[in-house]
Amino acid sequence: MLRYLRLLKVIVVLLVISTCSWLAGCVMLDQLWSLKQKEKNQKEVQDLPPEPAQLVTVPAKPLGRTKVDLYFADPSGKGLVSERREIPKVEGIARATIEELIKGPSKQSGLLPTIPKGTGLLDINVRPDGLCIVNFSQEFVANHTKGSLSEALTVYSVVNTLTQFPTVQKVKFLVDGQERDTLAGHLDISTAMARDEKLIKQK
Repeated sequence: MLRYLRLLKVIVVLLVISTCSWLAGCVMLDQLWSLKQKEKNQKEVQDLPPEPAQLVTVPAKPLGRTKVDLYFADPSGKGLVSERREIPKVEGIARATIEELIKGPSKQSGLLPTIPKGTGLLDINVRPDGLCIVNFSQEFVANHTKGSLSEALTVYSVVNTLTQFPTVQKVKFLVDGQERDTLAGHLDISTAMARDEKLIKQK
């Protein structure tokens, strides 16, 4: 009987030791697996391509302001009068100036617009030889009020406004990218036009 109890005690001890060993092995295996998974994740992160650099938009440095002369029709609609306007100084000063001309005269000036309503500036290009090619939308023709004097005021308001700049000697008109013989059936605009101050009136 005593012998049987000793044997049973040995078996119990062995079972306890085996169980502890098994549990310890499981813990170690779990730790090893976790460590291996961590190393794998780190390697995948290292192998990822670098993220593109974030572009930071830096506002353009203001160039200050400048004064330009815009030619509009006088209150009687029989001549041109200049309105001096201060606008932001930009590299494309010719484009900025014509866009101001399209906006029309200030209310307090009492002057009349010369560019037909709805007209847009499609493009403007100042060449090294002094020729400025200005391309207006089709409203420049379609919305014109007609009449030889009105036509001349429109054309020379553009020409005289642009030729105030030393880089512009003559102006060539395009409408929707196409050349035209006249604007509204009177004044020839098929060739480049030089400044003409005969229509300009003194204030």
